[in-house]
Order: sequence, then structure tokens, then C-alpha cells
Amino acid sequence: MTKTLELIFDFGSPNAYLTLKALPELLDRTGADLVITPCLLGGIFKATGNKAPMVQYADAPAKLAYENLEMRRFIAKHGLAKFHLNPHFPVNTLLIMRGAIVAEDEGVLDDYVDTVNRAMWEDGLKMDDPEVAATFLSANGFDGPTLLARTQEPEIKAKLAANTEAAVTRGVFGIPTFFVGDEMFFGKDRLDQVEEALG
Repeated sequence: MTKTLELIFDFGSPNAYLTLKALPELLDRTGADLVITPCLLGGIFKATGNKAPMVQYADAPAKLAYENLEMRRFIAKHGLAKFHLNPHFPVNTLLIMRGAIVAEDEGVLDDYVDTVNRAMWEDGLKMDDPEVAATFLSANGFDGPTLLARTQEPEIKAKLAANTEAAVTRGVFGIPTFFVGDEMFFGKDRLDQVEEALG
């Protein structure tokens, strides 16, 4: 029986990018399949009262500095030299997350996630600008205007909202969150626990 690792995902989380870059070796070791579930991080925050670390720890500079140190350690450990904090951060991800639902519907979610992650966290593009997003997608093997036009379909909007609501119901409060069966793990620093659960 194939083991499945589910990742609750939004492009707005730099830690979700870092996690995805670190996962291939874990998946190879465990023989697990990765399932990406697109959700809206802003919707999760609103429903749960959670906040992004830069907001949550704004009055605790030592805590924020330590969060940044942990990120640098993770980047060094996994050799993720291409990562750069997006200069437009935080980026409103509603458009590109609806795009993820379109890509999932069209059977190209993994390629879409790889492509948009590169735009967000390597090239530093402002991906909440429809023209920027369409141009980048078209330059990378997608029909950008057509894909983004589909993000306005009621079914696409409803699916992202339903995914987000379902995640909150399961106890999700932030991203990246993993599920191995019914067991939930939060954050890129839980990958050892995730691997144990898959083993």
C-alpha cells in the first residue's frame, strides 16, 4: 500500500517553498507520494485568529530574529541557495492560488507549483499582478491568459474556499501543514517527525 503525505499549501508562505525543495529526498527514503492541497493562507489566518510571524512577533524582536536564524539554518542545511525573500512580500495569493485549482483541474498542479514557486521565491516577481503572472506563466509552458481567465469561474473559486474551510476543520492554522493519515504536523521543522510517521 502506497503511503501518502499531504501538504496544505499556499504560495504566500516562504516556508512552504523551502519545504517543497527539501521534500524529494524524504519522499525517496519513505516511498511516499506527495499530494498538494491548495488552500488560502489568508483565509486560514482569518478563521483561526493566527497571524504571520512578522506580524505576530513584531513586538518581540528577539523571537523574530530567531525565526530568521532558523530559516537561514534550514536553507544552509538543504543547500537552497536560489531562495530569496520576495521584495513584494507579503503578496496577495488569491489569484495564483485559484490558478493552482485550475492547474489541478487540468492535471498540471505539480508543474504549476514548481513554476509559480520559482517566480515567487527565486525571481521575486509580484505575482498578484495579473499581467506579471500571465507573462511569467506563458514564458514557462502555460497559456497564462487562459489559465488566469479560468480563475474567475465560480467552481474554481468555490473549490479553493472549500479546501480552505476543510483544512481549518481539520485543525490547520498555518502553512506548511502536513498530514500523514489523520496525524497533523506543522512547519518545515517537523520533517523528521513526518518521516517517522511515514516509516
